[in-house]
Amino acid sequence: MLSAIFDVARSRNKKAQITGALLITDHYFVQTLEGDEAAVRSLYETIVTDERHTDVTLVEEGDCDHRTFSRWSMAQVSASGRADIPLHSNHGEIHAAARTSLTGEQIALLNRMRNTIGADAV
Repeated sequence: MLSAIFDVARSRNKKAQITGALLITDHYFVQTLEGDEAAVRSLYETIVTDERHTDVTLVEEGDCDHRTFSRWSMAQVSASGRADIPLHSNHGEIHAAARTSLTGEQIALLNRMRNTIGADAV
């Protein structure tokens, strides 16, 4: 079921030029969304009002000069110290990348995401 949801989300994110990463644990999801402010706010409102979600909390927001996950319409990342695996890029490629292919900025943001929900850090 989650796979079907991700496919729709990735397609919509790509059309809206939204990039980011989604971390999944047994009990929580934490997501980073990047893109045009209006598009990201609209997507966030969709997430908040989706009945499949409960206790949605905005942890952090802000402007940045560049995107951390610029090639990923949504990357699904591991819950703990395993490799982080981007499932799709905005260029339509399907690939798996070991943690070593992540930038320092990506690793730092993924660690912040993990710390937010108490998942193990990389």
